[in-house]
Amino acid sequence: MTTLYSYEKCPSGIYRQSFDIIRAETDLSRFSEWERQLVIRLIHASGMVDLADDIVISPGAVEAGVKALGQGAAVICDVEMVRRGIIERNLHRQNVLLCGLGREDTAEFSNRMKTTRSAGGIEVLKKQVPGSIVTIGNAPTALFHLLELLSGGLQSPALIIGCPVGFVGAVESKQALIEAADSMGNIPYITVRGRRGGSAMAAASLNALAILLSEG
Repeated sequence: MTTLYSYEKCPSGIYRQSFDIIRAETDLSRFSEWERQLVIRLIHASGMVDLADDIVISPGAVEAGVKALGQGAAVICDVEMVRRGIIERNLHRQNVLLCGLGREDTAEFSNRMKTTRSAGGIEVLKKQVPGSIVTIGNAPTALFHLLELLSGGLQSPALIIGCPVGFVGAVESKQALIEAADSMGNIPYITVRGRRGGSAMAAASLNALAILLSEG
């Protein structure tokens, strides 16, 4: 087959060059070594080096996420796109990936409470929340509902990856996460201030934790 263009084809070479560019163009000095690995993958998933300015990682959050994965914690996702973006071959502790979006009881709850199915998906999986890693990349309503459950006394997850994207509720839900995590006993969290976020970023965060675990 004729090659019309000159471009990098080696997967490892693409990653290596991408990460080198990110390191060269981004000020990562405020992050710890493990945090830097996660931030680099968030930037890689978004293509935006200025994202680093908006990333907020609570003290010890990366370590908490790595520890939880190592102990076999479940991963709760707000949407299937997040779940599909998580590289399962990197999960070596039989971590279960859960998403309640398509369940019948999810639809029943969202209709009754006049909210989104993403929020309903968190509701129907609330018994699995304690000790899990909740990974939200799409719906602010899912993050808001999680915080409401926690404020009502639900035992906290090991880590919240809160990266909902959008123009309605995204900014507010992430600010609520930052404030609630401090007021409720310093719940570990990773988030991105502002409107930016998305399933790719949420999945990239979880994938980074899995890689850090495998690398020791």
